[in-house]
Amino acid sequence: MGRPDPEEGQLPAPVKPPDGGWGWIVLLGCFVITGFSYAFPKAVSVYFKELMKDFHVGYSDTAWISSIMLAMLYGTGPVCSIMVNQFGCRPVMLIGGLLASAGMILASFTTNIIELYLTAGVLTGLGMALNFQPSLIMLGTYFDKRRPLANGLAAAGSPVFLSSLSPLGQVLLEKFGWRGGFLIMGGLLLNCCTCGAVMRPLDMGMKRKMGKAQDKYEAKEMLPIGGKSEEGISTTDGTKKGKKAKKKPKKGKKLLDFSIFSNRGFIIYTISKFILVLGLFVPPILLVNYAKDTGVPDTEAAFLLSIIGFIDIFARPACGMVAGLKWVRPHVAYLFSFSMLFNGLTDICSARASNYTGLVIFCVFFGISYGMVGALQFEVLMAIVGSQKFSSAIGLVLLIEAFAVLIGPPSAGRLVDALKNYEVIFYLAGSEVVLSALFLGVASYCCLNRGKKEPLPENHPSAGGGSDTEEAESDVQEAEEHSSDNHQPAHSTDNAVVVANEEANHVAEEQRGEGGGCPAGDGEVLARDGCNADQMVERDSF
Repeated sequence: MGRPDPEEGQLPAPVKPPDGGWGWIVLLGCFVITGFSYAFPKAVSVYFKELMKDFHVGYSDTAWISSIMLAMLYGTGPVCSIMVNQFGCRPVMLIGGLLASAGMILASFTTNIIELYLTAGVLTGLGMALNFQPSLIMLGTYFDKRRPLANGLAAAGSPVFLSSLSPLGQVLLEKFGWRGGFLIMGGLLLNCCTCGAVMRPLDMGMKRKMGKAQDKYEAKEMLPIGGKSEEGISTTDGTKKGKKAKKKPKKGKKLLDFSIFSNRGFIIYTISKFILVLGLFVPPILLVNYAKDTGVPDTEAAFLLSIIGFIDIFARPACGMVAGLKWVRPHVAYLFSFSMLFNGLTDICSARASNYTGLVIFCVFFGISYGMVGALQFEVLMAIVGSQKFSSAIGLVLLIEAFAVLIGPPSAGRLVDALKNYEVIFYLAGSEVVLSALFLGVASYCCLNRGKKEPLPENHPSAGGGSDTEEAESDVQEAEEHSSDNHQPAHSTDNAVVVANEEANHVAEEQRGEGGGCPAGDGEVLARDGCNADQMVERDSF
C-alpha cells in the first residue's frame, strides 16, 4: 500500500495554512494526544504497589513499564517518520490508537511482569508514538502565523492530563483493582483514534476547490474558441498520463530524509536537545524524595509536583503567545535558549533549599521555565527545517533524545545511591541544562553572522534549509512564465491564479519535454507571489 495520492501524506504542492478553521479541531486532537503521550507513562505509576504485591517484584522492576513506554515514544521516531511519509498522518494515527488501546487491554490479563513489559510497555508505547509524532506534523501544516500559539496550547495537554489521569487512576485502582483500571485506561486510549480521524489532510479541501475552478475554466475556454477546446482536452489527458508516469519513481522518495543533517541549524538544535534532556527530567523525578529527606511530610512533598503542573498549564500557552509576536518570532531560537538557561539556573539555585518554603518557590520558577521549554521545543524545530521536512526531522531528534533519556535519570539515581546527597545531583542537572542553553545561543549567533557575511545565491537553497514547498512554488511560477511566452491570452493572470496548481504543473511538464527554459525573471516572480515570507525568514536565519 503505497502513497498513490497526495491525500494520503505530505503536500506535493504549496497550500497555504489556514491558521484557523478546521485547524482548531486539529489543535484539540493534538492537545489530547500530547496529554496521553507524556502523562500516561507517569500516571500508570499509581498501580505499581499493587503490581509489586501480585507479581512479587521490586519497585525497580515495575518502574521499567514507564521506562519502556518512554523509550518507545522517543526511540521509534524514525519508524514513525517512515510510516508518515509513506502512508500519511491519519492512517498511522488510527493504527497507533488501536495499538495503544490493545496494549492496555491485554495488560489487564497478564500473569507476570514480562508480559506487562510487552503489552503495557512495548505495545502501548508504540501506539502512543504513532500518535504523537503525526499530530505535531499535522499541527505544523494547519498553522503558520499562529503556529507558536498552537504549539503552546497543544503542549499544555501534558500537565492537564497529568493532573487528571493520576487521580483517576487512583480512583479506578480502589474500585476495580489494577486489572479493571488497566482495562478502563485501554478504553480511554481509544480516544486517540478519534483524534486521528479528525486529522484531515490539508490539501483535500483545496483539491476539491481547484477541481471546481478547473471545470469552470475549461467550460469558459470551450465557449469562445471551439478549436482550442479539443486541443486543450487532449493536452490535458496527455499531461495527466505523463504526470502519473513521472510520479511513480517519487513514490518511495526519501522515506526518511537524511539531508536535514546538512542544515547547520538542525545540527545545533539536535546537540543542544541531547544535552538538555540529560538534565531536564532529573529534578521533577527526584523532587519528592529530596523534600522528604529535608523533613517535609509525605502529603506536602507530593503536593510540590502539583504546583509544578499547575504553573506549567498556564506557562505553555503564555509562552506560545509571546513567541508568536512579530518582533520575537524571528529570534525564537534565542527565546528557547533563554528558557533553558532560566530552567538550569533554577535547578542550581534550588540545590541548597532546606525548607518547604524554598521548595515551593523552586517549584513555581521551575514550572514557568519547564513550560517555556515545552512550548518552544518543537516550534524551534519547525522554524529550522520547515513543515515539509519536519516529519523526518522530529523522528531523528526523538531517536537521539531516547539515548539521553536512558542515560540522564538512571545515572542521577545511581549517583544519589552512591553519594547520598541530592545537592550534587541538582547542581549537575542544572549545569547540563545551562550548557545546552549556552551552546544553542552562541552557536546560533555564530551561524547567523556567517550567513550574513556569505549570502547564498537566490536560486541555490541554503544547506538543508530548503523545502519541497519552495520547489513546488518555483515549478508553478515557472509554468506561468512559459504559458505567457507561448502567447496564450486565455491564460491571463487571473486565470493562472484560479487554476494555479493543476494547470501550471501540466504546462510546466509539457514545456520541459519540449526543452523550454526558465525565464530570467522567474526568481523575482517567486519571491513576489509564491513564497511565504515568514517561513523564509525563519529558515534563512539558520
